[in-house]
Amino acid sequence: MAWNPASKIIDLLGGEASVSSITDTSYTAPYRWQAPIDKGGTGGRIPARHIPKLIEAARERNLELTADDFFAEPSEVSA
Repeated sequence: MAWNPASKIIDLLGGEASVSSITDTSYTAPYRWQAPIDKGGTGGRIPARHIPKLIEAARERNLELTADDFFAEPSEVSA
């Protein structure tokens, strides 16, 4: 499996629409974060400016998510 923590985090927080709302980004932004770099995406990296909002949203939902999860292999992200 390719390294892509964005996919796991987006799933954890309820999908692309939920994450775009949390981060106040376009609906397509979370899709780009999951796409390979050669396809115009970020290769699984969520831009750093969105990490605090996503961690706070996870806390509000009683989900375990830390800054380390943004850099971990997908299988290591808390579920």
